[in-house]
Amino acid sequence: MKKIALITGATSGIGKATAIRFAEEGIDLILCGRRKDRLVELQNNLNTKANVHILCFDVQDKVATNSAISNLPTEFSSIDILINNAGNAYGLDSIETGELEDWEAMININLKGLLYVSKAVLKYMVANKSGHIINIGSTAAKSVYKKGNVYCATKHSIDALTKGMRIDLKEHGIKVGAVHPGLTETEFSEVRFHGDKEKAQEVYKKSNPLQPEDLADIIHFVISRPYHVNISDLVAMPISQD
Repeated sequence: MKKIALITGATSGIGKATAIRFAEEGIDLILCGRRKDRLVELQNNLNTKANVHILCFDVQDKVATNSAISNLPTEFSSIDILINNAGNAYGLDSIETGELEDWEAMININLKGLLYVSKAVLKYMVANKSGHIINIGSTAAKSVYKKGNVYCATKHSIDALTKGMRIDLKEHGIKVGAVHPGLTETEFSEVRFHGDKEKAQEVYKKSNPLQPEDLADIIHFVISRPYHVNISDLVAMPISQD
């Protein structure tokens, strides 16, 4: 029986690479993001390999999130896998000079957005007594670096939340785990520096970072283990990272 995976933040980076990998494995997809043009393009590219449904909404908006996921077509409503990938860093400032808008955006997307999506998807999984949730964290969930303050706090929260979700949901037959990437070459740094591509490229210049496809391979490995195996916590980083 074919599985259905819902992936947030599917329009770029790790989310997009995971969508492509899952489609190659014959997993049907619900792809979520804020950029409809990218969603449509990805849907068109993957439709020959898997059934693909797209949802355009912002995970920060709890009403839109719940509405989109609660009104899925019947053929996409039995969600087997949730990849909570949507997340961003905004700014790289010392705590006393940080921008409130940047802090709120990170808390709203990285933490609240994950909760809103999980809550909406869990009603399907609990009803089915099965499911697998992977929260995409960061090595920032495991250590704190200079000027990473609020971003690291949101990722530490995801680390704790994943553990709590795993404990709560195992009685419903639902597996929960986290994959924590280190330095990965995506649009992440460009977003962090508010579109400054020169600054963003400096981040990757002296390293050999992970690529989104590396994480897609890891995520597929995690979700393809036998049912009794739950990889609850996995950290992956490039060899060049301390």
